[in-house]
Amino acid sequence: MDLDTILILTALVAIAAVGAALALRRPRESAASTAVAELAGRLEQMAASQAAAQAALAERMQAQERALAKTLEERLTELGKRVGDRLQESATQAQQSMADLKERLAVIDAAQKNITELSSQVVGLQEILANKQARGAFGEIQLQDLVRSVLPPSAFEFQATLNGGRRVDCLLRLPNPPGPIALDAKFPLESYRALREAKDEAALIQARRDFATAIRTHFRAIAERYIVAGETAESALMFLPSEAVYAELHANFPNVVEESFRHRVWIVSPTTLMATLTTVRAVLKDVRMREQADIIQNEVRALLTDMARLDDRVGKLQRHFDQAAEDLRQIRTSTDKVTKRAERIEELQLEEATPAALVTAPVAGARG
Repeated sequence: MDLDTILILTALVAIAAVGAALALRRPRESAASTAVAELAGRLEQMAASQAAAQAALAERMQAQERALAKTLEERLTELGKRVGDRLQESATQAQQSMADLKERLAVIDAAQKNITELSSQVVGLQEILANKQARGAFGEIQLQDLVRSVLPPSAFEFQATLNGGRRVDCLLRLPNPPGPIALDAKFPLESYRALREAKDEAALIQARRDFATAIRTHFRAIAERYIVAGETAESALMFLPSEAVYAELHANFPNVVEESFRHRVWIVSPTTLMATLTTVRAVLKDVRMREQADIIQNEVRALLTDMARLDDRVGKLQRHFDQAAEDLRQIRTSTDKVTKRAERIEELQLEEATPAALVTAPVAGARG
């Protein structure tokens, strides 16, 4: 039962109670009793109709409940199907994600191995650079790789020996001028590290002084040992196998660079050495082209000489042919004359033989 029905029944009960009370207090008022009886009858009718309405309402509510239950069941079934489909899709996506995750983890593992190997290589490189001899060998190997990648084998010599037994890392064999150029590798790593790791102003000043001193020591030694009058060019190259050291030198030590110029020692890094070697290759190519041009010119001159000789010989042969033709013409003339003389002789013989035949014929007849 709903709230409205309960309220109506409560009101009817209250009215009945009031009617009963009035009947008890006023038994003598018959008119009032009649009215109360009529009211009670109406109330009963209303209660009956209300009960019927309540039954119909209950019936409708049951029907609605059944329909709602059916709809709810259908919705739940559809929802369960959607949930199942979504769960299946989620499971498929989860499997795909797991597969992708495994692949990425495999890639990460490979990258981790590469990083580990690279770390070991870096540690090995640090150990190499910590040793002066190994660091020098590292610079020489880098120098050799750069030179071999640009120049032909005939244009350089590694560990070349100069007069006095001095050995240079590389000697670039250029034609005169300028002549062979010495190329030596230097790697002032300790002073550069001290410069980078300086903690205060005093340490920085000392590190700058040490770095400048190391560079000066190297290019002065190169100028003294590898610039030899009459044997090498008037300048030499100092190779720094680190772009960072080269950049620090040219950015913050211009006076040291200018001093190296005065000593005719040109400081190069891997990048600038590549450009220098490319220029050297162009110079060598130009020299070879000039040499080939001289050879071609000599061959052309020899060819012209041969052509003149051939023309002279052809002229002589032409003259021989002309002389032979003249001789043939004269021979033909002579044969023509001989032929004509023979014909005339033959005609004379015929003329002389004809009268003799005429004379001898009658004589023969007479004798007969």
